[in-house]
Amino acid sequence: MKVLVVGPSDMKSRGGMATVIRGIRNSKILNQKYSIDIFSSYIDGNIAVRFLYSVYGYFKFLSIYKHYDLFHIHTASYGSTFRKRMYLKKIKKAGKKAILHIHGAKYLVFYEGLDDKKKKNVLEFLNAADMVIALSDDWKEKFEQTFGLKNCVSLPNGIDTDEFANAVCDVTEHRNEFLLLGRLGERKGVYDLVNAVEIAINRNSAIKVYLAGDGEIEKVKTLVKRKRLEHNIDVIGWVDDQGKMELLKKSATLVLPSYHEGLPMSVLEGMASGKAIISTTVGAIPEVIKEQNGILVQPGDVHGLADAFIRCSSDMEMVTDMSRNNINKIDCEFSMKIMHERLLAYYEDVIAR
Repeated sequence: MKVLVVGPSDMKSRGGMATVIRGIRNSKILNQKYSIDIFSSYIDGNIAVRFLYSVYGYFKFLSIYKHYDLFHIHTASYGSTFRKRMYLKKIKKAGKKAILHIHGAKYLVFYEGLDDKKKKNVLEFLNAADMVIALSDDWKEKFEQTFGLKNCVSLPNGIDTDEFANAVCDVTEHRNEFLLLGRLGERKGVYDLVNAVEIAINRNSAIKVYLAGDGEIEKVKTLVKRKRLEHNIDVIGWVDDQGKMELLKKSATLVLPSYHEGLPMSVLEGMASGKAIISTTVGAIPEVIKEQNGILVQPGDVHGLADAFIRCSSDMEMVTDMSRNNINKIDCEFSMKIMHERLLAYYEDVIAR
């Protein structure tokens, strides 16, 4: 059986979807059972590059799709959904089977902001698939309630535990060092983080936070400079995998104070590398991060975030326990092996129908 995985380029795009697709490309579990090809429908770049590649990608898809039995389509909100709707229409018209894998952290916000006609299009899109994959049980329930889905399952993201074992460090030696991995901007709570650090350094001037990701890099740098926090906040910008590992090695805690999330890869990567977690009560994060794994605050709670910085830099028994608990939890519940075994079962279920 031939499977075509459709989504953003795992080589020329950044973010969680590309990471998940790259894992599927390299999966021994999946590739032993199925002939899997990766099809890039999107690449990063300016508006013109994205648009032209999307058009090129769709016409290329039209020339090859008839050779495949099952399609695993990765989509997010906004333009991603409406582009993938064209793919799914063609697939279903040909009588073939397709799985939609929903990644967008603001998918429900996106849907609620649509007019009635576009809402109808999204409902038709989701219900036309043979299966819809949500990133957590909570998202599955919300998708079923909001979209009336009867074809929805959950599949948490998975982590290559061997890869991130190399980033485990002695958290007591890096008690004051924190790391954010993600797009720099309001959705990830980066400006709240800067304001929280400004408060926290009055109680611990040694706090150091590394901000690694693309997005509003210069705007964040300007704010950090204006608040005279250059000693405490290092705005690094985008880093490759090697750079990410180096930052994880010298941090005890991963911070992600987001306003909207699904199941963020950076939180799972932090857990796999033995970090305590500071995050927010959004998306699937509360399903993963309990009291023994990290500290959760409400999005926008700057003072709560500042208190979390202080607790994680001072309570070494707590952070050490969280480090050990997070490594164990990833091994037992969120490894890539577990994810791909479940995905294999979903492929088999859809094909058998």
